[in-house]
Amino acid sequence: MSYQYQPAPNYPPPQNYGGQPQYAMQQPAPYAPYQPPPGPPPQVYDDGKGYERFKPKKRVNDIAFLVLFVAHFIGFIVLAAIVLVEWVKQGGLGGGLGDASGSRITLNQSTVYLLLLVAACALVLASLYLLLVRAFTRAIMHITLVLSILLNIGICVYYWITKYYSGAIIFTVIALLSVLAYWGYRQRIPLSALLLQVVMDVAKHHKSVYVVAFASLLLQTALSVLFTFTAIATYTKWTPGSPSCTTNGGNTSCSSGTVAGLIFFEVFSYLWTSQVIGNVALATLAGGAYGGWYYFGPRENGLMPKHPTLAALGRACTTSLGSIAFGSLIVTILELIRLILQMIRNNAAADGHPVEAILACCAECCVGCIESLVEYFNRYAYIEIALYGKPYIEAAKDTWKLFMDRGIDALVNDQLVSMTFTWGAYAIGLLSSLFSYLYLRYTHPSYNVDGQYTAPVLLFAFFIGLTSTLTIASAVEAGVSTIFVGLGEDPHILAQRAPPLFAMIQQHYPQVVTSVHGV
Repeated sequence: MSYQYQPAPNYPPPQNYGGQPQYAMQQPAPYAPYQPPPGPPPQVYDDGKGYERFKPKKRVNDIAFLVLFVAHFIGFIVLAAIVLVEWVKQGGLGGGLGDASGSRITLNQSTVYLLLLVAACALVLASLYLLLVRAFTRAIMHITLVLSILLNIGICVYYWITKYYSGAIIFTVIALLSVLAYWGYRQRIPLSALLLQVVMDVAKHHKSVYVVAFASLLLQTALSVLFTFTAIATYTKWTPGSPSCTTNGGNTSCSSGTVAGLIFFEVFSYLWTSQVIGNVALATLAGGAYGGWYYFGPRENGLMPKHPTLAALGRACTTSLGSIAFGSLIVTILELIRLILQMIRNNAAADGHPVEAILACCAECCVGCIESLVEYFNRYAYIEIALYGKPYIEAAKDTWKLFMDRGIDALVNDQLVSMTFTWGAYAIGLLSSLFSYLYLRYTHPSYNVDGQYTAPVLLFAFFIGLTSTLTIASAVEAGVSTIFVGLGEDPHILAQRAPPLFAMIQQHYPQVVTSVHGV
């Protein structure tokens, strides 16, 4: 796609970062040019065979978590097979594309086609949004920043009007902080825009970036559909009084406790597996196309190994899978705790216990904040794992050193990129829900004659659209985070890869252009 970038006065436009640079280093006026450290020049390449640091250790890390993850996933697949076979025997499936026949009891084959169509629709919309972001990077970043502030203010006002005081107080603080931070964020948009454009140009020259993103998207969608039907089939098979229980002669295993226990396991398995899929994709991108570009340069240099993405995928699915599962398990446990607190809050509010509801809401908010911070922290830990083959604990320690040295100020740019794609994901989620609503309205599936399944299907379609866009966006965000990690480990290499970007970083964050001690 042809794009005419209009640069700000103080920095040159990005040109072909994914391939051989077409320009020499320029020295804008406000800052001094990059000066390499005294002494002999750094040894960037080792006998022409690769960068010395970018040699992941070939050992299996965190074996216990690798075994635990594989065992739990096998258990989930076995459980899904058992309940789905029984569900189909009871007439759970039926119908077709736009077909109103089939089971009137619950979701049927018509829903499978609907979810596939929603996923395809979300994929097209996400790809279009990616092109828009590349063409109008700075404008879209400004728009999403303003929208984020307005959303926080709107939620705050709504909670005060509805007298939901605990949520109102929390979002009042969030709204005030977002307004106060606006000017600081706004001043960093030019640098964030240039960083994002560099990453997208690299991705343009490495098609494997989008192959990994789309493959991850398909796996996430398939897992979501499998989980949905498995949960429905579990209710059908073990709920007391269901046809399956009657058919089996009053099977004593049918009870509410059995259903609750199995659903809890299925939710846990879904969350953990979903986390692992996304993080394997992140490690593959960081250790493949982006890490290869940062440490070896464009393909034209002739130093990049053959098929770096396949090699990175192999490491992520074998030697590093235990470390990825370890970090993903931490986030999964926090997410489960947050869901439990949410249920407690809803029950307390429904039973007329406002004090308990407020306490549960505060606890839920705290756990949610911790979950977001851990998830953000883990992203950089996975990149350390992908680039250098570290176990999770070692990667986490080095990530902490990186954060402590760089400070939160230098990571604002990463957040601006994430904010840009998050808003696009919400918009595409809403459009996916609209598409599913039109499908239900004009096909009239038999299970939804009274409209009882409209809300769940719309909600699920929204999450498919949201997840699809965030999965594709993660392919670009992985490049942004990889550059930050590479900048912390070996900043002088970025001066060779993207001189204008390095010059802007040197201008705004002079301390960032020196490597982190001890990492």
